[in-house]
Amino acid sequence: MAKHPVEQSPRVDYETFDFSKISPYLSKYGIVDEKGRYLPWYKLKWRVPSKEAQNIWYAVKFLRDQIKKGIGLFDKNGNEFSFCIPDLLEPKLHKIVQFGTSKMTAIADPKASINIQENYLVSSLLMEEAITSAQLEGAATTRADAKKMLEEELTPSTPDERMILNNYMLLRLADKRRKEPLTRDLLLEFHSIATHGVSENDNVPGEFRCSNDIYIGNDDNSLYYPPNYKELETRLELLCDFANKEHNGENSNKFIPPVIKAIILHFMLGYEHAFRDGNGRTARAIFYWFMLKNGYDIFEYISISKIIKENHKDYGMSYLSVQKDYGDLTYFIDFNISVILNAVDELQEYLRVKTQEFYDVSNILDESKYKFKFNFIQKDLIKKGIKEPGHIFTIKSIMNIYGVSENTARKLLRDLEKMKLFLSIKEGRTTHYIAPADLKNKL
Repeated sequence: MAKHPVEQSPRVDYETFDFSKISPYLSKYGIVDEKGRYLPWYKLKWRVPSKEAQNIWYAVKFLRDQIKKGIGLFDKNGNEFSFCIPDLLEPKLHKIVQFGTSKMTAIADPKASINIQENYLVSSLLMEEAITSAQLEGAATTRADAKKMLEEELTPSTPDERMILNNYMLLRLADKRRKEPLTRDLLLEFHSIATHGVSENDNVPGEFRCSNDIYIGNDDNSLYYPPNYKELETRLELLCDFANKEHNGENSNKFIPPVIKAIILHFMLGYEHAFRDGNGRTARAIFYWFMLKNGYDIFEYISISKIIKENHKDYGMSYLSVQKDYGDLTYFIDFNISVILNAVDELQEYLRVKTQEFYDVSNILDESKYKFKFNFIQKDLIKKGIKEPGHIFTIKSIMNIYGVSENTARKLLRDLEKMKLFLSIKEGRTTHYIAPADLKNKL
């Protein structure tokens, strides 16, 4: 959290302002500081001479105002939301665009179809995002239990598990609805899934709040009260219009890079706080929806909630900085660009580790009597079995993880049992397949 209290930034009235007060600072200061940081007032004033702080701030704001872009949406006090793209942000955006529109598979195994590898990767990482997003909201279920529930389609046994399942279904819905426009009904559908069975604060899934007794506080006791609920219908209609409008720079429209627009939608859903509970989950789902809608398919693989969770205080402060600086969205955009780039780095490391694990097992198999007998999925199951002796596999989990049919999943597991690599036990009408502790020796 901030070292100093977050206070409203001084505002420039250009109609009456004496520009001679700031002219000495216009060449010395810029829209970012010497380290490239887009500082809010409450941070800038401690880094400059105290007697000159306010005029320096006015100079910085003047420079920012020359390049800012308004988005046609307003806060509850009538300030238009706007943003800047500082020069140092340009290469970061370029990296995201390059990475975001690329294609990716899990492991380059010529025996595995691209479809199977992508299903495997999507399903694994969607589960990770669903779990972390729930943990960001306070869920305390272990990752192992949560993954088992999702893989085997088990009924949630606790509210925390229900929240994780809801988040998983949210991400699936974002993909399913990617070609549709943003509407009031779609927002309600996202929210209904986000809060099904886990509502707090008298929330009703799929319904907007109908009172103003909602506020958001932080460790500094700074409070934020969302816009009046009576204005929600109108404000959300304008937000949907903004989401659906083409901001491609053609026909006199402003150009807004899709990733920045997705981040703005994320912010606005939180700002409007249209629901009594589940606003954060719904906002993150809309972020994914917009990225997928604009061809950034690789965002199916990227988990932003893990990075936000690790930096949740900075996340909250970026929200607050926008409100304390009359709707300057750059603070929130800058933070989230860093979140995305960190998530990209984590994905690349995840792929590196998974690829190395896969080839380690492949090398073991190449030296065993089972050489050439396994396909990609079976190699991956053996890899998991070696890493986690006693791991239980079910037909349902294989179907969900790799996107294969029931018959294919059953055959894959039965073949491993026939080779005496996996053991099987019956539990009612369900057959479980277990990786024995000596699996590596059996190979």
